[in-house]
Formats: sequence, C-alpha cells, structure tokens
Amino acid sequence: MLDWLIIGGGIHGTHLALVLTQRAGVAPERLHILDPHPSLLARWHACTANTGMAFLRSGAVHHLALAPEALTHFARTPDAQAHCHFIEPYRRPALALFNAHAAHVIERHRLHERLLVGRACGLTRAGNGWRVETTAGSVEARHVALALGTADQPHWPAWAQHLCTIGTPIQHIFAPGFCRADLPPWEHAVVVGGGISAAQAALALAQQQPGTVTLLTRHALRQHDLDSDPGWIGPKYQAGFQQITDYVQRRMTIQQARHRGSVPPDVAEQVQQAAQVGRLRLVQAEVVQADQQDSGQIRLILADGAGTLTSAGVLLATGFAPQRPGGAWLDAAITELGLPVAPCGYPIVNSALCWTDGLYVLGPLAELEIGPVARNITGARQAAERISQAGYTGSYRAIKGRKV
Repeated sequence: MLDWLIIGGGIHGTHLALVLTQRAGVAPERLHILDPHPSLLARWHACTANTGMAFLRSGAVHHLALAPEALTHFARTPDAQAHCHFIEPYRRPALALFNAHAAHVIERHRLHERLLVGRACGLTRAGNGWRVETTAGSVEARHVALALGTADQPHWPAWAQHLCTIGTPIQHIFAPGFCRADLPPWEHAVVVGGGISAAQAALALAQQQPGTVTLLTRHALRQHDLDSDPGWIGPKYQAGFQQITDYVQRRMTIQQARHRGSVPPDVAEQVQQAAQVGRLRLVQAEVVQADQQDSGQIRLILADGAGTLTSAGVLLATGFAPQRPGGAWLDAAITELGLPVAPCGYPIVNSALCWTDGLYVLGPLAELEIGPVARNITGARQAAERISQAGYTGSYRAIKGRKV
C-alpha cells in the first residue's frame, strides 16, 4: 500500500507531490501520481499552446517550485537565458520561461518517475486506506488527494451543442485532442468568447493569417489584471471568507469575486490594436442560433439584428463547464461513502482540505474552503501547504457551525 496517491498530474497534483516528498518527509517511492497522459502537466501544455498564451496572468512568485523566488533565480541561469522575460504588473513570466522552470523542477526532483499512467474509475475504502480503481489496475494508498481539474470539460453553448449533434465541424479550444497547430488554412475563421483565452487565440490566428479572423464576443472586453482581486490571495479577503458559515453564500461570494470572461489590459490593448490595423475583426454580439449551410459553411445568427457571420471554421474559446470535476466515479463515491457536499455539489472539507479520513482535495474541489483562487497556481501552492501542515495522520476534523 502506498502512502499517497495523487489523482491528477497537472499543476496542483505535481506541486503537491513536490511538497509532500521535499517538505513532509514522504518517501518518493511511497507516492504515485495518477494521470491519463504520458507526462506531467500534459493538459497544461496543450491548453496553453492552443490559446497562444505568451505570458502568464499570474506573477513570478506563482510557480511549481517550493521557494517563492525560485522562478526568478532560475531566470538568471544559463539554461533560462533564451526564455528570460517578464512583464508588468506582478512580473508575469513568459510561458516559455515558466514551462522551462517547471521541467527543471520535475527533472531535478524526479517527479516524472512518480507518474502512473491511467484514469481513475472508482474509489472505495481498503482497511486503513483507500483503493482506487484505475484503467491501469487497482491501487491502494493510505492517503488519496484528488487534484482534479476542469480541463477535460469545456463549456459548449447550447447552439454549439446542436451543431455537434449533427456532425458540424465546430471545435473547442479546450476539447481533449484539439491542437490549434493542426488547423488547416482558412478563408475566414471565427473565434467565439470574450475572455483571455479567446483573445489570445484570435491574436495567434491573426498573426498566422492576418485579416481573416473575427473575434466574436458577447460583451465589450472586460479588463482586469487577474481573474479575481489580488486581495483573495491572502488574508485580506480570505479571512472574511472563512467567517461565512453558509455554503450557499460561499458559492455566491466565489461567483461574484471571479472576473469571468475578462482579459488583462495588455491583451486587451493587443486586440484593439490588431482590430485597428485590420489584422482581425472585433464583433460584439451574442449568437442566438446557428446552422450549417449546404456549402458546409457555419452560419451564426446574431442577436438584436446584428446580422450573421458565416465561416467554415468556428473555434469556441468559451471556458469550462461549471459542474464538479470527477464525473460518474466520483459521483458514485460520494453516494456510497456519504461524503458531504454543498448544494452546488462541491465538497465540504475542513481547513486542511480533508474530505474524510485520508482523503484530500485540491483545485476546483477545494474552492469552498480556499475561495476563488483555488483553481489557480497560487491556489495549488496554498492547498499543498495546508495538506502538508495537517500532519501525516490524515484525520478528519469535523466542521462546526457551518450551514449546508
């Protein structure tokens, strides 16, 4: 039986593995990271490449390593000179620099050797620990951490879902298996979405074929440096969040705090400049209906008499579906094990992110405890710190005074 099984090999799961093995005294051979992809951070690399991201939205202190200044120090090394770029505010690192540093951390601590390729499909108790059924066989561990993300559940608007059912070639930038680099040349491409991913993807396509791309947004570009106020990173807002005892109110607070569908000012400026010089077209309207023409072109009918857009290539950048990640196997475990969930369906956990004895959560599953930054890199760092400081017993401490 392992000491730890981490389900999810993204930023959250990989960072937790580093913290547990380097700070909490867990022997590396006693820990595995379960992920369906052949390398750690595979979905991170795919999603960021598909968007055309150049710089992260978060600052230089948010990364995979332990010390906050590790990325800054790495940027001064000979291996990083080709990637040594930061922009303000918050000294945001270039994606290439961040990825080079992440690869360095993974290689230095041999975290890739902890990877078990497979997908979770069941969770039951096994003596003093847990048994996880996977596509690679059963795995038993005294502690299990669910570091599940939403990268495999892109949000499809209703009109796009209809097109998919009839086999129309509409694609989502976050759909598993999609690769922007494999797109064939186009006469006119439409990118649908109003957030940073849509803006970056439209800019990348316009760079490739200037004057052939339309960015279709439901609203004017909403400018925010981060996807929530920086006060949520620390006690300024988190202290008050911890005082909220009603989980319905916590969910409302998270929703209100997030700047969904927003872009940092530098990306907004790039879009506006590209539109001014004709590299891309910026259209603000909502799609109310869509169909496929006899020619194979997709026709988007816009609200309020805004007309139509027709294209053979429609690319959605509409974010991720809001439902709890994990799917059917986690649904079954919640029912069979009686795991507490809030009305929104997300876990009710204690301050150590413990859901029940020996079972922990990170990422979106931890947001009712950590708040709106739970999904971000800073949320990964905070979650790993909480779990590692909880002691090695994995004992669940009940929450008192909270309302479901």
